[in-house]
Amino acid sequence: MTGRSAPPRRTVGIKQVAAHAGVSPGTVSNVLNRPERVAEATRARVEQAIRDLGFVRNGSASTLRAGHSSTIGLMVLDLANPFFTDVARGVEDTASERGYAVILSSSGESDERELRNLRVFAEQRVRGVLLTPVGDDGEAADRLSERGVPVVLLDHPTPRANQCSVAVDDVAGGELAVRELLDAGARTLALVTGPAVLRQCVDRRKGALRALRAAGLGRDAMREVAVGAMNARSGQEAARRLLEAGPPLPDAIFCANDLLALGVLRVLLQAGIKVPDDVALIGYDDIEFSAAAAVPLSSVRQPTYQLGRIATELLLEECDDSGGHAHQQVMFQPELVVRESSRSALGGPALGRKAL
Repeated sequence: MTGRSAPPRRTVGIKQVAAHAGVSPGTVSNVLNRPERVAEATRARVEQAIRDLGFVRNGSASTLRAGHSSTIGLMVLDLANPFFTDVARGVEDTASERGYAVILSSSGESDERELRNLRVFAEQRVRGVLLTPVGDDGEAADRLSERGVPVVLLDHPTPRANQCSVAVDDVAGGELAVRELLDAGARTLALVTGPAVLRQCVDRRKGALRALRAAGLGRDAMREVAVGAMNARSGQEAARRLLEAGPPLPDAIFCANDLLALGVLRVLLQAGIKVPDDVALIGYDDIEFSAAAAVPLSSVRQPTYQLGRIATELLLEECDDSGGHAHQQVMFQPELVVRESSRSALGGPALGRKAL
């Protein structure tokens, strides 16, 4: 026996949602546009109907009628991070050259906010989406792909052969950073990292542990301090936790990005701790502010502009594809940039590294 199937997602309209929820089309419209005017129980019923039917509001009917879109969506983890600002420049320049505009959004490292903002992209009928996902489950990208929206993962590798991605080898980057600290004379370290759900944090930690093993050191040689966000304020929190734990301080600190490292640096200097003589420090991303810090910050450099450019080229190629598009998984290699913050008085400047 064949059961009745739900209406295709792309054909569901307000009338179908209203019938499913047992309300008028006007009530559905109010839930979408003026939810404060609808009773909580009714609003919940309509929202459930929207989820059940897979309804997506058409925020750009004229674009839909024309049969094409001139916009792409860019979803990053944190717009306050200069790393993503540089990536966005590469995206916008490349999109503009091809006659596309970019709708920029941030998940704020929240999977709930990620899904909500991606829904807005769908409502706007973007041609494709560049996504730096919060987690690894692929749910967000799958929801868009189901609607026929091409997705390229940005700053995040994919194991899927049927999807494009552009990323940097963060395992290699973490290894570069810790090897620099070990070569400079450090034997005890601290890792300041962000939420475990972020692939970047996981991979940079893997690289750090790999460097420790190569040096004959165990995990107990590296204390880990995890914070809830990848920003300078969280870096300050991490540094205070290290100080409150009491002496001895580790010989060196590796931070999972430069914003964390700049926060750590500020607290250390305020506490009278000399960097790098007392504690060496290294960050990740090599944002513009790193070289101008009170103590110029050593960092692992990523090709930010190129990340944005290549990812956009792949996305637009897939959007305009007539059957010949080949999915690619592009992996860049990071570069270590050594400045004053990691040049330990114990070992002097590390040899064989690029110094700026």
